[in-house]
Amino acid sequence: MKPRLNLATAPLENKRRFFAAALGLGVPALLLFAALIAAAYSDWHSTRERRAEVSRLEADLRDYHRRRADLEKAFADPATKRIIERATFLNGLIEQRSFPWTKMFMDLERELPAGVHVMSLSPRMSAGGVEVHMTVAASTDLAKLEFLRTLESSPEFTHLLVISETRPARQENSADTVQLELVARYGAEDDAVHTISAPAERPARGNRAAKKQ
Repeated sequence: MKPRLNLATAPLENKRRFFAAALGLGVPALLLFAALIAAAYSDWHSTRERRAEVSRLEADLRDYHRRRADLEKAFADPATKRIIERATFLNGLIEQRSFPWTKMFMDLERELPAGVHVMSLSPRMSAGGVEVHMTVAASTDLAKLEFLRTLESSPEFTHLLVISETRPARQENSADTVQLELVARYGAEDDAVHTISAPAERPARGNRAAKKQ
């Protein structure tokens, strides 16, 4: 039997634990690194989509500015300006002709109490109705207050605004003691048109006799 001789200069070490620990730490680190790579790729992909959307919006904005510049250039043309002015003038005439001016004066006359009369009236067409500038005179403060209360409660005259109030010098043939300058918006609703349907005609006697036969 031959004896076994150990010629190593250092004792034999068991490195199995080291490799097991290294493997246990390396695998999670590798998985974490892969997760970081996936997150970075996802962020880059979403950022690319946002960049594409921003580029599309910028292109739309440039197209909008180009169209706006073309429209401004077209509207700045003298011929186009003349057409717009003519259309505005014709629309104003149509509105003035279609507005019930007589009804407005009748409504205003109905709102005037005793002791109050209109000295000047200046209606002007505006969006949604007529803006009426008027100057009224009242014989007493009580008549003035009654006129203002009546006008404020009127459904036709709205947005009442008193601009100024003066007390002119008394004249021999005038009983006015106070003058009001005010503005109000008048908007009359269109009168409803009621139609009555004609009764159905009765059949003639001859026709009924023919049906019986």
